[in-house]
Amino acid sequence: MKKILFLPFLQMPSGHHQAAETLIDMLKIRKKDMVLKKVDLLSYMNVSLEKMVTGTYLKWIKLMPGTYDLVYKNCTYSTMRKVHSFKGYEILFLKKMEKLLEDEQPDVIICTHSIPSYLVSALKRKGKCVVPVMNVYTDFFINDVWGKGEIDYHFVPNRDMKLKLMTEHHISQESIIVSGIPVHEQFIKTTQRKKDNGRRKILISGGSSGLGDIYEFITASRLAGAFDYFVLCGNNRKLYEKIKQLDSDHILPLPYISSRKEMNEWYDRVDAVVTKPGGITVSEALQKNLPIFVHAVLPGQEEINLQYLEKKNLVFRLERSLSIEEQLQKVLGNKPELIKWHAAKKAYEKGREMLSPDQMTKFIQSLMEPSLSFTQHA
Repeated sequence: MKKILFLPFLQMPSGHHQAAETLIDMLKIRKKDMVLKKVDLLSYMNVSLEKMVTGTYLKWIKLMPGTYDLVYKNCTYSTMRKVHSFKGYEILFLKKMEKLLEDEQPDVIICTHSIPSYLVSALKRKGKCVVPVMNVYTDFFINDVWGKGEIDYHFVPNRDMKLKLMTEHHISQESIIVSGIPVHEQFIKTTQRKKDNGRRKILISGGSSGLGDIYEFITASRLAGAFDYFVLCGNNRKLYEKIKQLDSDHILPLPYISSRKEMNEWYDRVDAVVTKPGGITVSEALQKNLPIFVHAVLPGQEEINLQYLEKKNLVFRLERSLSIEEQLQKVLGNKPELIKWHAAKKAYEKGREMLSPDQMTKFIQSLMEPSLSFTQHA
């Protein structure tokens, strides 16, 4: 049986894992004769090491966001075309990645994080990896770590990223597919909202990892009840209990929702999403046709995401110094503003080249069976 190896990084819940799981579920439905395996390199090396790195990473972002932002933007993302060296990753991880590939013997590799992509790219350059490799990006930009020239295919969120890969990194047009950030197919595109009681409903997301100060946002905003608010607390039990203790009839905490079907129903029930600018959450909200309000931004990746999303008029930034409810009402109660947002969303989605799960499945199958051309299936 053919094997596809998915490579996110670290074990903490993240867009890298969600993207891999979306593709795994998509393939499971359509191809029963494949082995689909997701492996985190650090856990493969040492479980205790992975836990230590994850803990340090989360504390760093929470306690010293400024230094994390400085390091990220100076060392992994440059708008000045600096040439960064990531040889440190090779020294630390390349032999282990080579061993992982020897152990797994995949027929196709799909990278959803930049570090595994960089390492696999280095192995391809040395002739130690010969199978097709795909990058699947989960942010609205490309950092400098991602492997590029040696990667066979790049599945990018938008036309801007495709142009950047072509002009700055000389990647052939045929190797870049504008697929959008992967959204699980259980999130069915919404055309009409459910109306329970006539009151507008807002879904607040971003508190599952303890980052983003959801509780502070809710209490400082003095949400007076112009809307009904539903707060996704994820695995953050402390957040759930604190919101429950507010004993508010218009602010309801939601515990961890494991079912995507149930999550899809919540998306259908609300009128807008208040969230952080993570690639997966934003893409899900766009798929569900929900206006997106940004309440907090983590340093590094999310700040860069937000810059892009604001430039494309895809999100609305909430100013903490102003009334949150007035800002929500200014958009949701303003038909011209909503028409403008829908037009921006339509323009963003216009450049997609591969939309359906069937197309993606057939493409991946063609990589494992060279005698099959994808164009025969498209």
